[in-house]
Amino acid sequence: MADQSIPETRSSEATRATPGGPGLPACGNSGDSGSSGNFSSSKNAKNRRKSTNAEDAEAAEAAAAPGGISRRRLLGTAGATGLVLGAAGATAGYAAAPSAAATPLTSLGSEQAMFHGKHQPGITTPIQACGHLVAFDLAAGAGRKEAAALLRRWSDTARRLMAGEPAGTRDTDVARDAGPSSLTVTFGFGHSFFGRTGLDEQRPVALDPLPDFSSDHLDKNRSNGDLWVQIGADDALVAFHALRAIQQDAGTAARVRWQMNGFNRSPGATDRPMTTRNLMGQVDGTRNPKPAESDFDRRIFVPESAGSPTTGPAWMANGSYVVVRRIRMLLDDWEQLSLKAQEDVIGRRKSDGAPLSGGGEATETTEMDLEKTDGSGKLVVPINAHARITRPDQNGGAAMLRRPFSYHDGFDADGVPDAGLLFICWQADPLRGFVPVQRKLDRGDALSQFIRHESSGLFAVPGGAAEGEYVGQRLLEG
Repeated sequence: MADQSIPETRSSEATRATPGGPGLPACGNSGDSGSSGNFSSSKNAKNRRKSTNAEDAEAAEAAAAPGGISRRRLLGTAGATGLVLGAAGATAGYAAAPSAAATPLTSLGSEQAMFHGKHQPGITTPIQACGHLVAFDLAAGAGRKEAAALLRRWSDTARRLMAGEPAGTRDTDVARDAGPSSLTVTFGFGHSFFGRTGLDEQRPVALDPLPDFSSDHLDKNRSNGDLWVQIGADDALVAFHALRAIQQDAGTAARVRWQMNGFNRSPGATDRPMTTRNLMGQVDGTRNPKPAESDFDRRIFVPESAGSPTTGPAWMANGSYVVVRRIRMLLDDWEQLSLKAQEDVIGRRKSDGAPLSGGGEATETTEMDLEKTDGSGKLVVPINAHARITRPDQNGGAAMLRRPFSYHDGFDADGVPDAGLLFICWQADPLRGFVPVQRKLDRGDALSQFIRHESSGLFAVPGGAAEGEYVGQRLLEG
């Protein structure tokens, strides 16, 4: 878990996360298996019809309520902002929400990501509250022709669902009442896909298997796969609806190899946009590459001019390589540590993510001083702190765009939680992104004794489909 944060909170979240803006329910527990609608977009006229009677009732209720605040308004405010804890450990309380700043209930559902574009959705798209990862293996006898037909079906379904339309003739109506809810569906190819489809010569060198790491305890049945699909949405039913549609579209061409479910903090759950926390309670990184940076595309995406031994095959132009790891957090051990010990492991304050070297006035974005020492001459940020080891300037500039989900798959017979992080990172070349950072972590990261890598996958994610194309068409029909 590198010290690089998840993608920035949605640019519009400053409005939607304003106190009074309603959040979404949590996605619930994650499920993890191995082998194994009419949508209604928010209509302003409809909302106005609904709101008239509600506002009249609320006004009458407010007149009789102490302080002129109705129970309806109070509950709406609590649902919007949640229980807010001060960043420095202040007492808990509900944040007051000015009614004038209230966000319409339908605003989150109406958020829409575009299917067609230069890059596939779900890479630079702001993180969503709910996620599903699923890998497929092609069925025996299925080859290039069947794979092309499958990607054509999947692309059409993804385009429909991301626009808030029914999946097709077999739509299950699970998400009938919801809008697109920032749904994204992203497709990738595993190393084994190319042999199965007779496309070995088109397999990128960057897709060579990852090296072994000492911290690996990998379950091969929950690793890799011919095809990989990532689904994200801000509504749990919308996300499941897409997962089920993709699985049904596979038909007899492919079978599920493994599937994992994850979640993040819901938009609007905090009184202001904030970097999310992981299940260890830590602010999960701060140094993610940002699209506005001049070298962002070079680090994260395959060049548009791809088609040479150094840039990879032409069909990967504007694509990216994703490393997927199920990292179990040993929470019982972690929670036995004192607050100071936890902060020393990470190298940042738990309360707000500020670097330990920054002092009392530091914030999450304060630059970390790796050379600063305390009165006894000891480094303030320990030599094996996770944040120190994962910095790009400590790894030859290696950088990756992290876009993870947390997961929880219940408790074992002894009450030990099976919970952690679905680590997802994007880069133009894993040998210049994930691999050097993980090798460094392997040699002395203080966090390593509190986590366990239990599954792994590496997939080539081609560029976005143009209008009239399906994802992977340039590979499968080139």
